[in-house]
Amino acid sequence: MAKQGAKLDWPSRYQQLLKLSKQPLIQEFYISAINDLSMPISDVPMVALDFETTGLNFDGDDIVSVGLVPFNSKRIFCKYSKHWIVHPRQKLAEESIVIHGITHSEVSEAPDFSSIMEPLLAALKGKVIVVHFAPIERHFLYQALQARLGEGLEFAVIDTLDLETRALKAKQGLLGRLFNSKLDSVRLADSRIRYSLPAYQNHNALNDAIATAELLQAQLAYHYRSDTPLGELLI
Repeated sequence: MAKQGAKLDWPSRYQQLLKLSKQPLIQEFYISAINDLSMPISDVPMVALDFETTGLNFDGDDIVSVGLVPFNSKRIFCKYSKHWIVHPRQKLAEESIVIHGITHSEVSEAPDFSSIMEPLLAALKGKVIVVHFAPIERHFLYQALQARLGEGLEFAVIDTLDLETRALKAKQGLLGRLFNSKLDSVRLADSRIRYSLPAYQNHNALNDAIATAELLQAQLAYHYRSDTPLGELLI
């Protein structure tokens, strides 16, 4: 799997991954990937993605719920949003229940992640994936597919946490960095406050996906031109 934060040549990487892939579901994702990094961000179809999990150990924990919503720089298409609760392979920890509110009884009646792989990847195809803190969605999706298909998925993202960090560092300036001035919080809820976006219930996968989509729209409006190339935002 590509290292988090590495600035990859994603079009080339997708071609490499396609040649190596043996799973039709994953092959279709790579075939449909957007490869024109010069595309203006105003023209890019996107999908915000969020997971709730049993914990934060990428290798030992599992996905409990998935939320996603397609959008672009101007509109969010809530009509086509998706929210799934799935049965994790690991037992729910009590501390994770406190965070996301999904109970033992809910997951005991939920299907395995394998049942949503096809509609999930179909919803991601042909769009740029947008997340807040890329390691969660990248690693958990990779591991969930690896465990069930024997093959993981790699993908480029626009990470709103990364964009917010960039914006805060630009505002801080060289002197602030030289004197190690502490950056403001880049948590999803705290980042939204800076753009006067409303508070939502945190740690619901669909709520957080919509909140991430709204945050990116605000970041683009405040910090970027409509013709900013996609490649400047991807990681």
